[in-house]
Amino acid sequence: MNTNATLENSPTGAGAGGAGDAPLVEAQNLRVWLPTGRRDGIQAVRNVSLRVAAGERVGIVGESGSGKSVTGRALSGLLPTNPRVRVEGSIRFRDGEEMVGASAKDWNDVRSRRVGMIFQDPLTFLNPVMRIGRQVAESIDPRRVDLPVRDEVLRVLETVGLTDVETLVDRYPHELSGGMRQRVLIAIAIAKRPDLLIADEPTTALDATVQRRVLATLDDAVSRLGTSLVLISHDLAVVGSMTDRISVMYSGRIVESGTTNEVLTAPKHPYTQALLRSVRSLTDPDTELWSIPPSLRREIDEHVALEAKEDEYEA
Repeated sequence: MNTNATLENSPTGAGAGGAGDAPLVEAQNLRVWLPTGRRDGIQAVRNVSLRVAAGERVGIVGESGSGKSVTGRALSGLLPTNPRVRVEGSIRFRDGEEMVGASAKDWNDVRSRRVGMIFQDPLTFLNPVMRIGRQVAESIDPRRVDLPVRDEVLRVLETVGLTDVETLVDRYPHELSGGMRQRVLIAIAIAKRPDLLIADEPTTALDATVQRRVLATLDDAVSRLGTSLVLISHDLAVVGSMTDRISVMYSGRIVESGTTNEVLTAPKHPYTQALLRSVRSLTDPDTELWSIPPSLRREIDEHVALEAKEDEYEA
């Protein structure tokens, strides 16, 4: 893990990113609107700025609806293809090409060479009527799905800790356990050795024991490849154990960023403080779970609104 990541932003570090060399990927003032019943839709991401250096691991945490998954999909060009989905701001990879407004072909090219994505529900993202081997083969090269690529498929499946891979390649997703399906998704994501891996709640549907094994697999794969990682989760323990830096999202904004140690041991933003207080204690399991009361929720909303006005003023 890169322990030399630094913070380069406001007092709470909102929107901060790794300093130093040119980033592998950088988002600046990213804004995303999604369609709803309202005429203009809803703004799911508000002026998010994020930098990820080569080989760095960055966590994005927040409650459901905070905008973290939408941010991850924007970084990978996987937002819904709907004319009412609107993206503004900037997303640039190391070569400097602007990806906001890029064509589907350009994004496909980026994903085929640079970005791998791991989703939270394997049954949704694995083709139920296609054998596992063929799905991994397509991720390596969609034009080569037969014998020439078979050895590569077996190798990448073994890389993520799967066994009896000669048999596994001929099975369908529904024939595998949840943990095995998630490992297959990791295999598909790393098959082309991407520069950046984005993992969106990769262990949400798994029990604690399987979760630990899958996270260990992900950790090992990232270390072997030397790839950068953006880990998206509501679970502070998961993110805290695997990342160099953390960005905390609330209401579509990054409200605090810093090194993992800084954010978890000395949080500055009231939302981050509340989020940490809501984590159940393992040493005192009888302690009542703490939730964010309406009064504090209003305080946090006011805090975020004030930051938004300051952003607009600076712009």
